[in-house]
Amino acid sequence: MMNLKSIKNKIPFKIATNTYVIILTIFITWMLFFDENSYLTHREFNKEIEKLEVWIDYHQKKISADKKTIQNLQNSIELQRYAREKYLMKKENEDIYIIEFDTIPK
Repeated sequence: MMNLKSIKNKIPFKIATNTYVIILTIFITWMLFFDENSYLTHREFNKEIEKLEVWIDYHQKKISADKKTIQNLQNSIELQRYAREKYLMKKENEDIYIIEFDTIPK
């Protein structure tokens, strides 16, 4: 059976009871889990940043598509086509027929 003196002389016990090791362990634990700038907080912020980058990318694509549409609408023929398709506008003495296709197969 081991007595207390033989346990104290072993290297792992000496390392585990070293003041610097204890302080370093407490410090690392505090910084990883409890601090305002902890690893867990940074991980949550990184996830939020990724979501926002996807959101920004989506809106940048929409902006570029809208810019392209605006550029196309500088042409009066394209402007008339767009108004007819999107807003169902028509000229005087003109009839518009809306044709809807069935998407459900018979």
